[in-house]
Amino acid sequence: MTSPIRPTDDDARILARSLIDQARFGALAVLETQTNAPMVSRVAVVPGPDGLPMSLVSDLSQHTQALKANPICSLLIGEPEEKGDPLTHPRLTLQATASFVRHGDAQHNALTTHYLRHQPKAKLYVGFGDFSFLLFQVTAAFLNGGFGRAYTLEPTDLVGQNST
Repeated sequence: MTSPIRPTDDDARILARSLIDQARFGALAVLETQTNAPMVSRVAVVPGPDGLPMSLVSDLSQHTQALKANPICSLLIGEPEEKGDPLTHPRLTLQATASFVRHGDAQHNALTTHYLRHQPKAKLYVGFGDFSFLLFQVTAAFLNGGFGRAYTLEPTDLVGQNST
């Protein structure tokens, strides 16, 4: 059987980066702490200063507790448009290790300014003590650009010229 995965090219890299740049939310998959079963939550995301997604999460959420116990996660970004088959629209799955930047950490103020440029409504709660920034150290990426357009990307493929 022939592999459905195409060789990664510049078009795939540009599409993956544009999905990250445009994403304002995604589906975060973690392993729930009590059952070790997969759990998926919708989280707000923005492209971080490094071009990779970042989020703002509360210590009160189940997904944050799960990530503190096991930082391995996956993030799906890319939403279908109103028209057409949802499976024909591009989406990007990132496998990553999560890390937290808390209030008082050296990066926190700069990340706050950066995050609020993309998610200004977060100004209401970004200063709450239970919130911290969630950074994704991507280990692998899987791009589905639509039917017949599947790619496996390296973390270095995701950082480039069009990152904000």
